[in-house]
Amino acid sequence: MEKLWTGRFQKPLNEIADEFNASIGFDSRMFAQDITGSIAHAEMLAKQGIISESDKAQITAGLSDILEELQSGALAIDEACEDIHMFIEGELTKRIGEVCKKLHTARSRNDQVALDLRMYLRGECGEIQALLKEVIAAIVTLAEKNTDTVMPGYTHLQRAQPILFAHHLLAYACMFLRDSDRIADAVKRMNISPIGSCALAGTTYPTDRDYEAAKLGFDEPCINSIDGVSDRDFCLELMSAFSITMMHLSRFCEEIILWSSWEFSFVELDDAFTTGSSIMPQKKNSDMAELIRGKTGRVYGNLFGLFTTLKGLPLAYNKDMQEDKEGIFDSVDTLKICLRVFAPMLESMKVKKDNMLAAAKGGFINATDLADYLTKKGMAFRTAYKLTGQIVAYCIEKGKDLESLTLEEYKSFDAMFEADLYKDISLETCVNKRISKGGTGKQSVLEQIERIKKEL
Repeated sequence: MEKLWTGRFQKPLNEIADEFNASIGFDSRMFAQDITGSIAHAEMLAKQGIISESDKAQITAGLSDILEELQSGALAIDEACEDIHMFIEGELTKRIGEVCKKLHTARSRNDQVALDLRMYLRGECGEIQALLKEVIAAIVTLAEKNTDTVMPGYTHLQRAQPILFAHHLLAYACMFLRDSDRIADAVKRMNISPIGSCALAGTTYPTDRDYEAAKLGFDEPCINSIDGVSDRDFCLELMSAFSITMMHLSRFCEEIILWSSWEFSFVELDDAFTTGSSIMPQKKNSDMAELIRGKTGRVYGNLFGLFTTLKGLPLAYNKDMQEDKEGIFDSVDTLKICLRVFAPMLESMKVKKDNMLAAAKGGFINATDLADYLTKKGMAFRTAYKLTGQIVAYCIEKGKDLESLTLEEYKSFDAMFEADLYKDISLETCVNKRISKGGTGKQSVLEQIERIKKEL
């Protein structure tokens, strides 16, 4: 197909250069947005008297037919075209002839591609937010089943204090809620229409950019035509939000990988989300979780790649900006498939409550509660802290834990100790007396669940 820009050229593009220059291999996914944008543009041109109503009718009918055929598979995209915009315009020209050539009035490919990309990403963000909602719902469901499941909480990957498994899970629900908010916030800034900016300087035609922006669901047109065609901040902002979401998924997957190991044995992943070994028949590998963890680096790379591409570009449009699409499209696709895998993997995961409780009983994770016991008896906290450390050292030396020390042994450290200490340092008490808002006490956890349900 002849290039749309060949008027001043004496020879065709070099074959390798043509392949190098083309973007249809990846921008063809925006065909629906390109056609929708073109229909709105034709309607605006007719409204302003720039083209006739008859011309508009032919153009919009032809574009609607092309859209329907592309969606049904009756029409295939010609990969020999330079980009999706050229393909659609060429196909429309075949069908309605010279009238099609009026469609590009008061428009450039620069503002056209900026429009298509914003519209495409706006739709994809809606899908991603829906998938995030499914993940959060899966977390809440699992948390509701584990409001009495005690596990060791960790700092520095060392056992720290007893917590409810539900409490641990809900921390991730909070992360994913923030992720959804971040994406929604980025979409607000992205939802500005660049169409009508033309190549960079606007147009001499009496266009109505407000009408066209509203027609396409944008909040308003961009206020500066140069910024309209050169802005890719919205790609960076979304890729940053996607990277943070992937980081949260990766952290969760890292814990699932640890928990499903023999060393922890806190959970068991369903067979449908694990694989085996080609040589070791006993293996059950958490490959889906590992792949999500691995793909996080890929999404990070896309973000930094685009940062590097944009950092030295003068205004306004440069061909370098074609490099925005493969990275952002890959980030969208990667995040979506990770979210689709993660929710059912979590829903089908078996929780080994007894193993979690057994682990919580080791590691002196009720030591803080022992210090608090002394503090409530009147001892200064720092003194109680030091004394408790000495008791823990004694337990390690004697091969005991805090629950198995006799009252006489406790009294040998301080006369303040009474028989009621055993109730204060039991794991159930340690968990349930964390009554502060947002803490691990059961009532607090139930309140967190209800709050997150409302957010959903």
